[in-house]
Amino acid sequence: MKKYLFSLAVVALLASCSGVKSDDKAATYTNPVIDNNAPDPTVIRAKDGTFYAYSTMRQGNVPVYKSTDMVNWEYLGGAFRRGEVPKFVPRAAIWAPDINYIDGKYVLYFSMSTWGGEWEAGIGRAVADSPEGPFTNAKLLFNSKQIGVQNSIDPVIYQEDGRKYLIWGSFRGIFLTELTEDGLELIDQRNLLKIAGTAYEGTYIHKRKGYYYLFASVGTCCEGVKSTYQTVVGRSKSLFGPYVDKQGRKMLDNHHEVLLSGDDKVKGSGHDSQILTDDKGQDWIFYHGFDVNEERAGRKMYLDEVNWGKDGWPTIGNGYPAKQGKAPSIKCKR
Repeated sequence: MKKYLFSLAVVALLASCSGVKSDDKAATYTNPVIDNNAPDPTVIRAKDGTFYAYSTMRQGNVPVYKSTDMVNWEYLGGAFRRGEVPKFVPRAAIWAPDINYIDGKYVLYFSMSTWGGEWEAGIGRAVADSPEGPFTNAKLLFNSKQIGVQNSIDPVIYQEDGRKYLIWGSFRGIFLTELTEDGLELIDQRNLLKIAGTAYEGTYIHKRKGYYYLFASVGTCCEGVKSTYQTVVGRSKSLFGPYVDKQGRKMLDNHHEVLLSGDDKVKGSGHDSQILTDDKGQDWIFYHGFDVNEERAGRKMYLDEVNWGKDGWPTIGNGYPAKQGKAPSIKCKR
């Protein structure tokens, strides 16, 4: 498989099993960490310590990238074999994948849609033994008409105590339903819970110290340098809500805290990945954005620190995309 290496300017040598450790105080990184179109990123760390990233479809397949340090990414190819890319929705592309490790398998959830096809949009899944793929056994879980939720895209999985939950939706409400133990089917598509209002898409749930944090994106994602995407958050003591802002106002009523906005260098920063923790306990998040100086390159992938205040609420960097920063601390492969 032909591979392309997307490397970025690094002030000092970054982590590798044969090189300088990334916890060297001099090691830094520069955004974007994937300098080409890689929107709606989802990232997982495999058991051997390697990181894998996936993004919205490009060139007819779901791109798969690989990294040992969260900073330098190698393009591996498509998640699906040629000729096996799911086509459940006519003329649709695969958007906003979500990667998970369930019962010894890598399960890739994804949405399929066309612009404006909100009632035809649907959510599917596929399975692989390796995070590099190929992903097979693809199946459509439901489309918008079947589930009764307009614009059923942007799936994400939350796992707790052996139970799996699917969260999804885009500007028509954010919904939650439970999956089977293997995560491959819905238990009851009539049993849906609305957990956030119509301002949101690209959601993700993270649990920390007794709170569930619902990360989401608001605004416009895809208008180049005119994009208004922001990353926002609310929290709840229960997975099932209510999720509220710092004033106790509900996300069901479209209230939230803003975490990340565009600036004069990057526009439309949002649709975050899962939170990943480096080997020194620092939390990180990936997201996409438009480089103002290279708008036609599409939505590039950026990396930023997530920190937690004394009040328990998160912050992402200084509230704007980092240009450069201290690199994640990653040891050699496990």
